[in-house]
Amino acid sequence: MTFMNDLLHSPILFWMAWVIIPIVMEIIPTVFDFFILLKRRIFRKKEEELQYCPEITLIIPVYNSAETLYACIKSINDSTYDSKLIYIMLVNNESTDDSFQVYCQCQEDFPELTITWMNSEQGKSKALNLALFNSYGKYIIHIDSDGVLHPEALYNMVRRFEEEDTIDCLTGTIMTNPEMIDETKSFPLRLLRKLEFFEYCQAFLAGRNFQSEFNSIFTLSGAFSAFRKSAILKTQLYNTDTICEDTHVTFQIRDTLKEQVALCEDAYFFVDPIEDLNRLYIQRQRWQRGEIEVMHMFKGRGMFFGKGFLSDFVIRLLMYDHTFAFPRMIWYFALICLAFINYPIMLIVKSVIIMYLLYVFSTLLLYICILMFLSKEKQLQRYYARKWYLIALLPLYNFMIFWFRFAGIINAIKGTQSWKMKNFSEEWAAFCNVIRHDFQGIRRQLQKWKSEVNTDE
Repeated sequence: MTFMNDLLHSPILFWMAWVIIPIVMEIIPTVFDFFILLKRRIFRKKEEELQYCPEITLIIPVYNSAETLYACIKSINDSTYDSKLIYIMLVNNESTDDSFQVYCQCQEDFPELTITWMNSEQGKSKALNLALFNSYGKYIIHIDSDGVLHPEALYNMVRRFEEEDTIDCLTGTIMTNPEMIDETKSFPLRLLRKLEFFEYCQAFLAGRNFQSEFNSIFTLSGAFSAFRKSAILKTQLYNTDTICEDTHVTFQIRDTLKEQVALCEDAYFFVDPIEDLNRLYIQRQRWQRGEIEVMHMFKGRGMFFGKGFLSDFVIRLLMYDHTFAFPRMIWYFALICLAFINYPIMLIVKSVIIMYLLYVFSTLLLYICILMFLSKEKQLQRYYARKWYLIALLPLYNFMIFWFRFAGIINAIKGTQSWKMKNFSEEWAAFCNVIRHDFQGIRRQLQKWKSEVNTDE
């Protein structure tokens, strides 16, 4: 017994159990990513000017977009791509604001653009499918109405298609709008938005850039994605049974049609930063729930049958994001409990500090890679470079996001797919009500026992 007790409290066993696992699961893969991204940046193909610019269709879903639609269409008009070759389809999904008046104003202000308004009352997925059937040109590009394109974004996207005929589907690089971040007056919200900007840079210029190397992009961003028309029309189009229709169509192209999905790292699209913590909570839950739904839909068809952890990136993602989510949750709480079973406090504190520093180091590696990929956009590169201090804060932000996504897993298990979800404040209030109700029950039971004891006396 003494030997087993000494073994359980051995520092060596502690480090193996509590530090090695995070290093193997997260730190080492990030270091590997760094060298792949470095190779990808150094040996990037030389870009050549387009000899011919084909016609393209831009599909923009509209739902109460009066405040943002004009800026979105203006960014298309200001694009370096020839306006006469752009056909814009605004697909309205039961808007109740002045979006149609904004459309009319855009027709007057941007006469070189061909803009069509289409009404659809069957949800976003069916609205997008309606637009696909009525599209023109060689390439179809989807953008959200609450963002603006970089002037070179469309040109760079089409050039990538024309240079690499093996690619049938591209996602652009999504970033939150730096100007809107700097205009935020509240310091806590401004810090949250800066961290979100940092996260988006890592998600696209590091995460999806790395995935693009191995044709393992999980989701084409619905905010800015492009397809060869000949490829997208071979699919079952956008699915109405999931809240992540962009992920579903990605799976169709990559896994069903066996086509290549890639990132166009120099095609930037700037979206509005997050409104508040509640909105961030809902957004990440929705993404997590959609991810689970799509993987369940395709796994049910036997798509991943017989594939293993090493041979299929979807299985790895499923294992890491979902299967390991519960052990990670237990691991976080277990660290707190270790002090109560005679583990030295300093040992626990040191391990947490070392793990945190390792996360900061991995963030630093990706920060260096992103600076290199932003080399052509000096203003954007300087803006990102000046946020170097966020390297130390991003692990805390990611820790918060983990719990938001974990809540999404729990809610996906107990509920059905829906765009309407409880925000953070609502779920916290519900949690407090449950606790309050439970303690009231305990208090009533204690009072009952107390009254019975007094009666017996």
